[in-house]
Amino acid sequence: MALFPRLFRRSPSVVAIGGGTGASGLLRGLKEHTDKLTAVVTVADDGGSSGRFRKEFGMLPPGDIRNCLAALSDAGPVLEKLFQHRFEEGDLKGHPFGNIFLAAMTQVTGDFEQAVREANRVLNVHGRVLPATATKISLIAEHEDGSKTTGESLVGKVNKPVKRLSIKPEDAPAGTDVVDAIMQADLVLLGPGSVYTSVLPNLLIRGIQDALLKTPAVVGYICNIMTQPGETQDFKASRHVEVLIEHTSPALIDFVVVNTGKVPEALAQAYAAEHAVPVAADLDRLTTLPGGPRVITADLVKADHVVRHHPARLAELCLNVYRDINKERARA
Repeated sequence: MALFPRLFRRSPSVVAIGGGTGASGLLRGLKEHTDKLTAVVTVADDGGSSGRFRKEFGMLPPGDIRNCLAALSDAGPVLEKLFQHRFEEGDLKGHPFGNIFLAAMTQVTGDFEQAVREANRVLNVHGRVLPATATKISLIAEHEDGSKTTGESLVGKVNKPVKRLSIKPEDAPAGTDVVDAIMQADLVLLGPGSVYTSVLPNLLIRGIQDALLKTPAVVGYICNIMTQPGETQDFKASRHVEVLIEHTSPALIDFVVVNTGKVPEALAQAYAAEHAVPVAADLDRLTTLPGGPRVITADLVKADHVVRHHPARLAELCLNVYRDINKERARA
């Protein structure tokens, strides 16, 4: 009889929007709680292996898609390890097998979106992974001094504060599946990940921001634990949220998750040497932000050789906040 409550309890439909390692970590935590999970992944990457495939084959960058597919795969550890295996020598040096797989599948099917659908099936993905758009987009950062930087891989390297972010082409549309997933969701999570290169690129795609403002879902933003040199250097938690609001709307998010756990001293020193520090939880400012998002704090640090959000604690926290807000809405 112990199995039946799980079968009959309704799992929330969750959409996670982002990219990079932050997104894949969150997905690993969420898949333990719900069968209805959609990852909407940025396709603005133009560096590393993804940039090479983008340039040489004219395809969308596969890297962030690959990471999310691996995070949600139920195909077993060997296949996941194979998908993430990175060649260390020869002509394939620097390329993960999963990127090569997605490139080959794109050529076989003639379409990157179809290639991702097939990868979802082959890897027995727990939920589904969707590219935010089928259009090849480039990021354009306008800086405080009036100069502009084009290319996701360069935004954090010029070491100039970003005044405004945009994409080219400006009218790149979201996929129908992406918009439908947002509109049908119970909970939408933005981040964790770089606010400029992982989160905002998705929200600038035509149709996604509008869907987020119209959806009945609870929408949350997960702030990074560490600042990023040249991109969010010296940003406190409130500034991360302000940037999000400035590019979208104060009505976009219902709650903000901010880490208040301590980063181990030795690791903090290693990050400081790279000009990165823990993001300060400036609650006095966070609680007075436009739109009045609920501020949720917790110790979410997972630290080994790098600092990341703890997948299980983060997922459980976000789902509990969703349930609380949902109950309040039902009573209103």
